[in-house]
Amino acid sequence: MPVPVPVSELGQFNFVPETKENLDWADLITVDLSLYSTPEGKKELAQTLIKAVREDGFFYVKNFNIDQESVNRQFSIGKRFYDLPREEKLKYVPEGLENGKFNGYVPSGRYVLDEATGLRDRTEIYNIPKFNGDFPQNHTAIIQDNIQEIEEFARSLHSEVLDPLHVLLAIALELPEDFFLKMHTYDVKSEDHLRYMKYSKFTTEENNKLGRKWVPGHTDLGSWTLLFRQPVAALQIQNHKTGEWKWVKPQDATLTVNACDALSLLTADYVKSTIHRVSAPPKDQEHVDRLGLLYFSRPHNHVRLATVDSPVLKREGYTQNKFEATGNPVPTMEEWTFAKQKWQRTTVTRAEYDKHRVAEILPGWKEKKYDDYAQ
Repeated sequence: MPVPVPVSELGQFNFVPETKENLDWADLITVDLSLYSTPEGKKELAQTLIKAVREDGFFYVKNFNIDQESVNRQFSIGKRFYDLPREEKLKYVPEGLENGKFNGYVPSGRYVLDEATGLRDRTEIYNIPKFNGDFPQNHTAIIQDNIQEIEEFARSLHSEVLDPLHVLLAIALELPEDFFLKMHTYDVKSEDHLRYMKYSKFTTEENNKLGRKWVPGHTDLGSWTLLFRQPVAALQIQNHKTGEWKWVKPQDATLTVNACDALSLLTADYVKSTIHRVSAPPKDQEHVDRLGLLYFSRPHNHVRLATVDSPVLKREGYTQNKFEATGNPVPTMEEWTFAKQKWQRTTVTRAEYDKHRVAEILPGWKEKKYDDYAQ
């Protein structure tokens, strides 16, 4: 667990009050890891998890053995980083950003959101990769001075959250319990990373010009995304069956987790990679910036994303993913990661935007415009 450090060194991170607006909240399943310690509890949780990833793709996790003080300190580190002058943060932009590199600082203002006014995005990202020796990285002082604590926190997400989820998924698919663990071990090279993410506020007038949408509908490219409780409501998910968008409500003492593209490919879409977007907060939270703390889990770089040999998938008829069904080469996780990252990071003009959103990023895979739902 992360080593406690006096609060005064970082300052106290204060979360804003939750919205009082009556939003259309998604009714998500909760995976309670307090049940994980017994064989009977694991079986029950495995069925809870598979129901969650089949129906919604997003779910809550509670009782994951990481204390709130440790989480709050990570938010404080993120806030201190974003309080730095822009010129200091720009020193840590990764070389090769346009070609899919993502560890380090990704500045805001790279995308024009409204051509009529020239309004640009206000989203900043700082990614910290796994601490396994594969990713040497220079950091500014606020990160480097707390790097041991950050590493311990990131590693605890593997042992306390991700490892149990991988075991439960294997049980649900009638595979050996260590099946997914073996392709997600911490010490083997993969593109996992911890992220501090800041969405700076827009005015009401600016939000209205943007249609109150900050980030369009998309899926995440890895296995799981872990999102720590953030009271500023902005995350929306799309129902797999109806296409309706619903808000994700912050829940005390929980993580919000979503299944991603790699698991969808490994299970031939039996596990749903959930479409989600970021909208402008409701009016009573519109005046504040939104700081996010996330972790992105991905299989080892060398893992080929072919459909796994699961009895459940065979019985249910999920035997070929999109690459296999079209006869195209099945990519490794590394190939998949950088094809999708390059597509995401490419800056285009408004005239090119619609075509870019549906580009073929690898043979056999075309992206989709998820805001315009199609069954």
